[in-house]
Amino acid sequence: MPKYHFLEPYTLRNGVTIKNRIAMSPMTEQSSFEDGSITNDEIAYYRLRAGGVGMLITGCANVNDLGKGFEGELSVANRQMRPGLSRLANAIQIDGTKAILQIFSAGRMSNSKVLRGEQPVSASAVAALRKDAEQPRALGEDEVDQTIQDFAQATKLAIEAGFDGVELHGANTYLLQQFFSPHSNRRDDRWGGSLENRMAFPLAVVDACAAVIKRFAKRPFILGYRISPEELEEPGIRLNDTLALIKQLNQKPIDYLHVSLADAWATSIVDHTDKQPIFKKIQAVLATDLPLMVVGHLATPAQVEKIMAAGVDFAAIGRELIREPKWVQKVMAGDEDAIRYTFSLRDLDELKVTPPLLNFLQTAFAKGFPLSTDAHQLKL
Repeated sequence: MPKYHFLEPYTLRNGVTIKNRIAMSPMTEQSSFEDGSITNDEIAYYRLRAGGVGMLITGCANVNDLGKGFEGELSVANRQMRPGLSRLANAIQIDGTKAILQIFSAGRMSNSKVLRGEQPVSASAVAALRKDAEQPRALGEDEVDQTIQDFAQATKLAIEAGFDGVELHGANTYLLQQFFSPHSNRRDDRWGGSLENRMAFPLAVVDACAAVIKRFAKRPFILGYRISPEELEEPGIRLNDTLALIKQLNQKPIDYLHVSLADAWATSIVDHTDKQPIFKKIQAVLATDLPLMVVGHLATPAQVEKIMAAGVDFAAIGRELIREPKWVQKVMAGDEDAIRYTFSLRDLDELKVTPPLLNFLQTAFAKGFPLSTDAHQLKL
């Protein structure tokens, strides 16, 4: 077996040992049924990518009906989803891979069409700065409290369904981030205003989910948190805000911190004179026993090993695992020359890529990952 650091195990704060330092990054695949229940296509998609990675983090699952962000999205909003979620957890837990369910609410990043006529909700009635964004309504205080409980109930359902953990999606401009952001949060109650108050909602969600884990989990259960470190909006989240939040998360019973970056080595998107990678700034304030997971254009073993050499504990791989589900297995076998770095349309059935996922890849990554001229290769 090649002597890569990323193939070594890691034991989390809660005592759970992850067999290697590779995680499958949570990715949209838009293949659930309309009501958010799991499909056979999704089961096959995830099963194919399990077994090699230490952790497999699912695409986001909404914790309530108003949290739905797009069509084909997985739901963990009610107990009717439990049988399908159990099937999903079982499909992932092959050869020691830990099944992590990412849970979220889209907040203002949804729209009334997806919500079947309902107005999107957020921390405040401020529309996102994007084309065709709808103005949300601000959640009432009772609704904020209920949403916190919805995250907790989703965690409980994940425990009952047999998952190994949940990841709270506090990144990519969704609801947890919306409460933290001074752009989307203009509240003047206990949930808004000062930096401390803007932290209150995401920290309350962490506390509620941790309490459920302590009460109901029969074995150690992983609680992860994902963040986006900056926003371009003015006002918006800045790195100092994020570092302050991380200092609070250090004291919470979370088991890893997942930093969502377009490039794992990215520097500030706001201060272009600052050339230090963002993950380095986070490492400086992160608790020594809280592992850091980084994502962003990691595809080759050399790229992953380089980020490990910089002190990162887990590498999350995304699109590369769509085109090469057996990435870890091929590395372990010393067969790196067989790793796929291109995507052929002839491979769709083999790779369990559904038409909605293919459409998403072709639209979301149209500029960076177009079809080749012979229309047989989709280069991701």
